[in-house]
Amino acid sequence: MRFKKEPYIWVINYLNQRMSRIVTLSEAASIALHGMILVARSDKSMINVVKIAEAMNSSRHHVAKVFQRLVKEGFIESHRGPTGGFSLKKPASEISFLNIYEAIEGEIELLDCPLDKPICPFDKCIMNNVTKKMTRDYRDYLEGQTLDQYV
Repeated sequence: MRFKKEPYIWVINYLNQRMSRIVTLSEAASIALHGMILVARSDKSMINVVKIAEAMNSSRHHVAKVFQRLVKEGFIESHRGPTGGFSLKKPASEISFLNIYEAIEGEIELLDCPLDKPICPFDKCIMNNVTKKMTRDYRDYLEGQTLDQYV
């Protein structure tokens, strides 16, 4: 019997592969949000790609790519050299999670239909606009969170 010692690990792995997730964050959005908090926490000292990647257990290449985008969007500055790294370009209180998320993923759209259909074949929406409400709540949550709340 191959599952005799630790069958629960197999069950957990199986369930993780089969379970659906309503809300997910892309790896890039997760790197951006968590990484920006790390930059805000580093205050006057710099934090570089290597340290961010290690703290998040992510690829240095992926962190560098995400942070390149954040530099381009004007949230952070990149400093070269052996003591270089990233620093915030504006106060942490002025940078919301929504700003960061949308810089990576694009603007969050509030759609009436989760399938983006102009005409529903039924008399009323079978989802009862719950997806629009969930999206609005998620957007409002991200907008209300700023980096200074996590420093």
